[in-house]
Amino acid sequence: MIEQYQSAIALAIFLITYAIIVSEKIHRTVIALVGACLLILVGILHLESAVSAIDFNTIGLLVGMMIIVGITRKTGVFEYLAVKSAKMSGGEPLKILAALGIITAILSAFLDNVTTVLLIVPVTFAITSQLKISVWPFLFTEILMSNIGGTATLIGDPPNIMIGSATGLGFMDFVLNLTPVILVIGVVTIFLLQYIYRNKLDTSDELKSNIMLMNEQEQIKDHTLLKKSLVVLALTILGFLLHQYFHLESSVIALSGASLLLLVSGEDVEHALAAVEWPVLFFFIGLFIIVGGLEEVGIIEKVAKWSLEATGGNMVGTGMLILWLSAIASSFVDNIPFVATMIPLIQDMGRLGGIADLNFLWWCLSLGACLGGNGTIIGASANVVVIGMAEKRGVRVTFVEFMKTAFPLMLMSIVISTGYLLLWYFYGHLQAAVITLVIAIVLAVLSRFMSGLLKSTKKATSGS
Repeated sequence: MIEQYQSAIALAIFLITYAIIVSEKIHRTVIALVGACLLILVGILHLESAVSAIDFNTIGLLVGMMIIVGITRKTGVFEYLAVKSAKMSGGEPLKILAALGIITAILSAFLDNVTTVLLIVPVTFAITSQLKISVWPFLFTEILMSNIGGTATLIGDPPNIMIGSATGLGFMDFVLNLTPVILVIGVVTIFLLQYIYRNKLDTSDELKSNIMLMNEQEQIKDHTLLKKSLVVLALTILGFLLHQYFHLESSVIALSGASLLLLVSGEDVEHALAAVEWPVLFFFIGLFIIVGGLEEVGIIEKVAKWSLEATGGNMVGTGMLILWLSAIASSFVDNIPFVATMIPLIQDMGRLGGIADLNFLWWCLSLGACLGGNGTIIGASANVVVIGMAEKRGVRVTFVEFMKTAFPLMLMSIVISTGYLLLWYFYGHLQAAVITLVIAIVLAVLSRFMSGLLKSTKKATSGS
């Protein structure tokens, strides 16, 4: 009787918390913490159990990357890349749209996608004002590509960070298994967006020449800090590539990189820590405790049993259910609490079904939750941030207007993901050659960007 009473209370707290998060009537961090505290106050979780439910690897990884990005953004390197890509496009609007989309995707794969759009959007407004064309197609492209790019790596999007931390999957596991399909989805999305907006981005040759007069070097504000930041960022990424082979948690790599950058940059610690998004971290803490409450009373296990019965324990059927359910759900609710709930559910499904290798299901969850965020304005944090920045500058887009274009493109990405995952499951041994080629191309592109940036930095430093 007491167990049923506790289960009912835990479920009620979870559902009410989730509903308020979706409604946005109360700040999501506040309601997550309130829900977590209620579970402890009513005795469903003891303090020790609540603390053990918190995934400190996820928290540490987020803190480390926030500090690194916060210091690096002061250099102006992200604005430099945006202006440089626009000039390399020759001032052609459709080419600029593709270039900014690609830059957004690449940055989102190695930084969090909210930070990426915060840096790219202001430059986008400057470029489109020079060309006297609508800024919305560019902002829309950056929203989609930030979520697509963030899906490619362990550190690109919070759902991936949570999955990696809970499962022990490393940076290279995400790169090897998700980057190939993300590259395909990214290319197809860019081509479709260029087709959609092909007749809406006309401008004169004179205005195109204005773009070529923009000086990307003016965007770099601190050349010395830039060099230090790029070196530390490169070492951190190298650490992510190797961390699983040295049996180090991803949070250790991120926090080590952050500590090193704080040491060599001489940045004020208080200012550096101000770059950490504390509300986001406490939102995660509250969610972990709330989901821990569901685990404690056995609700997660019951749902796992039901899911196994519904799919007959078939791995492919279960994976496709997770992929499509995640995509549709993440279009209308925040994908972070959804993934926080799904992780222990999938773990229980594996335990109850005697499934030792759950990797297929983890890739289904990652692709569904991350790409599903592109479906509507409220599907992902990056969407909300860009819409807010646009509204402040007089650009307004309704929920329906956004969804008309975004939802079909999201479904297209899930269809591609479905085909890829089925091939991955049945013919995984054919991946090696393709993956090796993809990684070689990506590394070549990144090294060219880095070398070009460092050369231009040297020139600017010697000139000054």
